[in-house]
Amino acid sequence: MPDSEAVVAPGAAPDIARDETPDLIAAGKVAGTLVFNRAGERLGTVEDLMLDKRGGRVAYAVMRFGGFLGFGEKVYPLPWSVLTYDTALGGYVVDLDPDRLQGAPAYAAGEAPDWTNRDLGRAVDDYWGARSIWGAPGSS
Repeated sequence: MPDSEAVVAPGAAPDIARDETPDLIAAGKVAGTLVFNRAGERLGTVEDLMLDKRGGRVAYAVMRFGGFLGFGEKVYPLPWSVLTYDTALGGYVVDLDPDRLQGAPAYAAGEAPDWTNRDLGRAVDDYWGARSIWGAPGSS
């Protein structure tokens, strides 16, 4: 079947392709989705998702924010649990203002944090007040 042909999921509206239904979205389609605060102000875009390989859960949405023409941009891992999808905005909403985002755990665009260090995950979860998908500190 050619890539240009959309396959409609059973029971889905005819204009929704196989990579998105009213309740599901393909991970590859999440990248580039806008992120807004509760006031509807654009904060950034989802760059990637970090998935728990063993548990099959989304741990973090990696969001790109700030900068100009790629300079000074920072990348913020946000616990997936702090994001909600808003169909009217066509993007994810997180309850924060840009000032709070400025103090959040982040790294420079183009850098790769050490995701094997659970302290990074704990720092992100603690900052956002989210429960870790891995349970109590020290558990794997």
